[in-house]
Amino acid sequence: MSTREPRSPVPPPARRRTTIAALAASILCVTAAVGAPTANASANASENASANASEGSAERAAEGAAVLAIRGGATLYSGAARCTVAFNVRDHAGATYGLTDGRCVASAKATTWYADPGRTVPVGSTDRVSFPARNFALIRYTNPDVSYPGEVGPGGGGVIDVVGAASPVVGQSLCRVGEVAGWHCGTVQAVNVSVGYPEGAVTGLFRASLCQEAGSAGGAPAISGNTALGITVGGSGDCRSGGTTYLQPVITALAETGTRVY
Repeated sequence: MSTREPRSPVPPPARRRTTIAALAASILCVTAAVGAPTANASANASENASANASEGSAERAAEGAAVLAIRGGATLYSGAARCTVAFNVRDHAGATYGLTDGRCVASAKATTWYADPGRTVPVGSTDRVSFPARNFALIRYTNPDVSYPGEVGPGGGGVIDVVGAASPVVGQSLCRVGEVAGWHCGTVQAVNVSVGYPEGAVTGLFRASLCQEAGSAGGAPAISGNTALGITVGGSGDCRSGGTTYLQPVITALAETGTRVY
């Protein structure tokens, strides 16, 4: 069963996070005295310009590293797989993880995960996979140069802070976000649903009226307001004819891993 991202109405964005990279650059202002500058003045100006340019480059490099953030809706890459982070979570010791689709992580055939398809920026490693029976996995973050905010959003636009998690209720509205497709919304149709995979049946899922599109990575987050509800694990149909999505309840994954959203 493939996991697909739909294209549907976009919910109002929450708040916007903007990084003003221009402030990191140094602005060198040289005021010339009346008449030609002396040789010493020219040398000092040249040295100051070089120093400021080097300092500005270092500041821009540091800021560039800080801008890289992995939040819910971001895609991670490993081996033969690419999986979407549903939610960032922490355990009681303060370690930080990405919670995602268990079947997707199991298919990677590798344990190191990267922020980019070229696999040049490692962010963590597989910590736990629960599939079948359940369908979730934890990727433990290990790169201190990357930030892991407790938010969902594709980046470059509105992001939403996640303030808690809850069990889905039939009729409840929810929205899902993917890095490629953006935001799409629907309602919870059924809870405590079982879905069969070649590896075995997964129980305790819920079904929602979120349309699907082929080619999206498994694990996209579903929220209701600021509350985490589910991890996308499969679906059928498309956004032209309609479809359904199956999701692993976040509450179950948090309880079984001893983690929490933040």
